[in-house]
Amino acid sequence: MTQMNALKTRIVLIDDHKLFREGVKRILDMEENFEVVAEGDDGQDAVELIENHQPDVVLMDINMPNINGVEATRRLVEKYPDIKVIILSIHDDEAYVTHAVQTGASGYLLKEMDADALIDAVKVVADGGAYLHPKVTVNLISEFRRIKTQGNGSANGGSGEVGFKEVEYRKPLHILTRRECEVLQMLADGKSNRSIGEALYISEKTVKNHVSNILQKMNVNDRTQAVVEAIKNGWVKVN
Repeated sequence: MTQMNALKTRIVLIDDHKLFREGVKRILDMEENFEVVAEGDDGQDAVELIENHQPDVVLMDINMPNINGVEATRRLVEKYPDIKVIILSIHDDEAYVTHAVQTGASGYLLKEMDADALIDAVKVVADGGAYLHPKVTVNLISEFRRIKTQGNGSANGGSGEVGFKEVEYRKPLHILTRRECEVLQMLADGKSNRSIGEALYISEKTVKNHVSNILQKMNVNDRTQAVVEAIKNGWVKVN
């Protein structure tokens, strides 16, 4: 293997819809640091291809014949604990997301994703982080709102400590700059890097730099963890 190839992120792509798979592969091939080393149609293919090619990241459709994506992920994680799987799905329902993540997936992308989201997801997951599609992040926040409401009800008359306590909204200016606070709020709103850049009139590269600084200062691994911690601490509005 040449040094150039050694530096590339090796990807296995599993999806039974060939046209969709070809489109995803075309996007990935545009990145010089990505290499699609194998493709397959179902979960059984995934198990065999991972064993033969030892990829860095697996992109896996959730709905496939024979062995579905979640079951294939479970089998892969059991055999290769360090495997990094990104689920591709048409479902933004929280139950699907929770099941996939609990099974061992490192990412969850909706098939309506744009090219930038796909590339970002592969990079983040390859580096050891986790990535959820912005719409999925919004659903996660909605669940936190529900839990917080339950927690308030418990605090007002119940006996348990369910959910999060009510906290006063305050910007975390003790650790983040004002611009980083704005970016953090937009992450909590489920916006993509591109959308944040357009809203703040800054480049997408600058947004990525801000996100990287936020993760480092908050001592978290990925944007989802940053949002969760921000909600717990009252650093973002979740009205």
